[in-house]
Amino acid sequence: MKAKISVVGIGPGGLDDMTSKGREVISNSKIIIGYKYYIPFIESLIADGTEIVQNGMRQEQARIEKAFETAESGHDVCVISSGDAGIYGMAPLVYETLRKRGSDIEVEVIPGISAFQKAASLLGAPVGHDFCVISLSDLMTPWSVIEKRIKAAAQADFVTAVYNPKSHGRYWELYRLKELFLEFRNPKTPVGYVRQAGRDDQKVSITTLNDFDPEEVDMFTVVIIGNSQTYWFDSHIVTPRGYYGIESDDETGIGQSIMIDSFRTIEKELKNPNVSSGIKWPLLHAIHTTADFDMENIVQVDEGAVANIYEALSSGSVRTIITDVTMAASGIRKGALERLGISVKCYLSDPRTIELAKKSNITRTQAGIRLAVSDHPDALYVFGNAPTALMELCTLIQAGKARPCGIIAAPVGFVHVCESKHMVKPFKDIPKIIVEGRKGGSNLAATLVNSILCWPDAEQLRPGRDV
Repeated sequence: MKAKISVVGIGPGGLDDMTSKGREVISNSKIIIGYKYYIPFIESLIADGTEIVQNGMRQEQARIEKAFETAESGHDVCVISSGDAGIYGMAPLVYETLRKRGSDIEVEVIPGISAFQKAASLLGAPVGHDFCVISLSDLMTPWSVIEKRIKAAAQADFVTAVYNPKSHGRYWELYRLKELFLEFRNPKTPVGYVRQAGRDDQKVSITTLNDFDPEEVDMFTVVIIGNSQTYWFDSHIVTPRGYYGIESDDETGIGQSIMIDSFRTIEKELKNPNVSSGIKWPLLHAIHTTADFDMENIVQVDEGAVANIYEALSSGSVRTIITDVTMAASGIRKGALERLGISVKCYLSDPRTIELAKKSNITRTQAGIRLAVSDHPDALYVFGNAPTALMELCTLIQAGKARPCGIIAAPVGFVHVCESKHMVKPFKDIPKIIVEGRKGGSNLAATLVNSILCWPDAEQLRPGRDV
């Protein structure tokens, strides 16, 4: 009967995390070969009189050659490997050596719990959906190849476990991985990292991608980066499979789910995804409505504008939104207006507007804004069509007759459009969102208002509450 090499995954370190088959094979083995750092983890399982062959790091080939020499002389051998023997373990090397030697030795692989699985269990359920595992060690893989894999994982939205993240000689690679992930992932993406998983000095940490500090990581640490759906819940990280979404038969829920997926897709394609939520939130709405990524260049948001306008509308200090045309008004979500107790008014068809326009020889939109200011000087003013209406508001602000809580400046066209937007910029104390240049439109103006009305959903990137 031919001798056999059994390659046993001993798990991350604790006996409780070993399989019963692994324990049995080790206990019955007469010759055990392994890395000297791992032998103490299984000492209590080793029978008296067992021969132990051990050596140091980076001597893996020597260990396996010794295993084959022993087996070919007629003795069964147990080769131990931390974690799972087939995941960055000894099993591949055993099979490579088997092939190279042309040996007829029988090989059996006994699986174990991988370090990333143990780390994941301590963090909660971060690998509940599609995931990948990447090693940052460039001893046998060129860094150029590793970087390609990092980019692919980040862009494809895989939950990603990172092995060999850092050592004394490899101090910068983890910083580069973080930089690459931030090009494609939300800075608030949950990140968990576990040092010495399953061992006596185990340490579990949870943070965000933006706040993750590579200096807190060493070669004994496994890092797990969530995907776009991963969330932080009650000191745990969870990546959902989507059961609740699948089970939902509510039409609004389905619509919101589609919108959420769209926003996540858009976010991945932004040139600069790391802007503040106050800028990103209306920008994502603008791109979602227009499918135009040029919005990233032309949507200008005052610092704190969205939050300040929302505060004015939600607190009850301002109860009115004024639009230049009825089309802009129709695009503002009725559910959000009802939820916040806000009314939308457009004076374009008001008989007084028609009379004032004729009497003063101005456009109807100008006349409508003039009347609106007399009734609601502090409203949120929204422009998606008429540059003359925006210019009228600017004139009334200059005259001290209007004090809007905010302005959405998105008129579209070729005459006076750019000038009207330039006119509104000097009002530094009025929160503004401006769509630069000729682009704009009622649909765009309305979606910018909608982004304000659902501002509390920005941090979780959950648009469409009122869809």
